[in-house]
Amino acid sequence: MLEVRSLSKNWKEFSLRKISFDVRKGEYFIILGPSGAGKTLLLELIAGIYEPDEGRILMDGKDITGLPPERRGLAYIPQNYALFPNMRVFDNIAFGLKLRKLPKAEIEKKVKEIAEILDISHLLHRKPGTLSGGESQRVAIARALVIEPELLLLDEPFANLDVQTRGRLISEMKIWREDLGFTALHVTHSFEEAVSLGTRVGIMLDGRLVQIGGVREVFSRPASEAVAKFLGFENIIEGTASGRVLKANGLKIELPVEAEGRIRVGIRPEDIILSLNPVRTSARNVFRAEVEAVEELGPLVRVQLKSGGVELRAFITRSSMLEMGIRKGKELYVGFKASALHVF
Repeated sequence: MLEVRSLSKNWKEFSLRKISFDVRKGEYFIILGPSGAGKTLLLELIAGIYEPDEGRILMDGKDITGLPPERRGLAYIPQNYALFPNMRVFDNIAFGLKLRKLPKAEIEKKVKEIAEILDISHLLHRKPGTLSGGESQRVAIARALVIEPELLLLDEPFANLDVQTRGRLISEMKIWREDLGFTALHVTHSFEEAVSLGTRVGIMLDGRLVQIGGVREVFSRPASEAVAKFLGFENIIEGTASGRVLKANGLKIELPVEAEGRIRVGIRPEDIILSLNPVRTSARNVFRAEVEAVEELGPLVRVQLKSGGVELRAFITRSSMLEMGIRKGKELYVGFKASALHVF
């Protein structure tokens, strides 16, 4: 369906460089990256708001790079929703249909149908200024979907919502997609949105699309150390491998695969187990460690440790921290499965 080929754009002090990817019909493709990675600029190029310096954009094999936004067959939902404040919700949703000069009866039918699916029928008489963030987002999605676009473009659609509303809309978006069968390209910095909604995901860092694949594949097998760090592999350990053993700063770490020479491995903080005693578990890597710092993050606690010459970070619950008496200077054991390691 959508083909993006070697798209580049210099924008102020930022550059989008040689972006290439496809979005297949019926899929929900996520572009995931931190703030400032270029996600919004990429979406605006595809939408036709800006022209690329290089590269092409194709829809169903047709080059649309030079077409104005209204002739691209796309619907774009910006982060601020861009609802017309002087129009009722009904007229906001109907806007695209009126531009297409559909009969009045058909417009009313389509608006009511999409409003019912998105559970906003009771809001049709209201003005945008009276709506909550979640209600405004539903209206923006309804306005985009009612014109039955070939592709829906979403720019950080849930970024301005509270946690509870965001979680509810993510769940409902999955239902709407099943009911309406639309194709979507969604840019976000949220891992939750990527994991919950994405059929495939592209990781964007510093203006480059650095890895594309299935959600599970990308999250479990990052293609580089930079991707691994972004995806939460906070612990990167470097050493010399021989077979299935990695020697790193005094530790001998069992690896999930055979390797030779200098390598790096990554492990997520949540995959590290802390214990007061060297209990026998399926975690083959167990080492004595000393707590260097404790940082409380609400219900979770990040514990920074040192084992040999290796620094590690682990997540535990606050109740576990209290039960184990974890504090700076305390000695305990860290353990992790070889299968939790990713080798670079």
